[in-house]
Amino acid sequence: MRTRVRGWRWRRNPLRRRSDVVEAWAMLVVAVLLALGAPLAGAAVGWWAHDDARAVATQQRAERHRVRAEVVDRTPDSLPAVQGGRERSYRAEVRWTDTGGTAHTAAARVPSGTHQGDRVDVWLDARGRAVPPPPDEAAIWQHTVTMGACGAAAAAAVILLGHTLVRGAAQRRRLTDWERDWALTEPQWTRRRA
Repeated sequence: MRTRVRGWRWRRNPLRRRSDVVEAWAMLVVAVLLALGAPLAGAAVGWWAHDDARAVATQQRAERHRVRAEVVDRTPDSLPAVQGGRERSYRAEVRWTDTGGTAHTAAARVPSGTHQGDRVDVWLDARGRAVPPPPDEAAIWQHTVTMGACGAAAAAAVILLGHTLVRGAAQRRRLTDWERDWALTEPQWTRRRA
């Protein structure tokens, strides 16, 4: 039956080795880094991602503009309106008139369930091509949370990998010390010469 003594690496005793002390300190550092370092790294990455996503959204809002267009294509009736919680879209020909009175047509993504003659919002770039809309506030926050969680997970993985390396080095050192000590003790027990 195996008994476990808590904190034995911290107490003074004749069986404690330097590798035990190193492993105990490494475990304490890992616990502090996992409790404080990983969440701080995740927050820093999330903050950076939020600023970056907001800058991209601002740039896209400046480069793109929205027009109200009429669907001129015949649209398929067999597509489901919702799939996997998201509204499905497809490409259709749309027509709009600019402020100068000139009519334009382009292929753009329209929501499923849109029929010929319906009016939809279409985002255009500076050259008049249909482009996806700029990210809204929900998409920015989704990106922020995802990047923050990935940053915290990556920091935790690096911390645990470092702990594994330190623990492996301590174990190798411990085995080397035990072999050296056994080489000195074994001849006394077995009455053999080394």
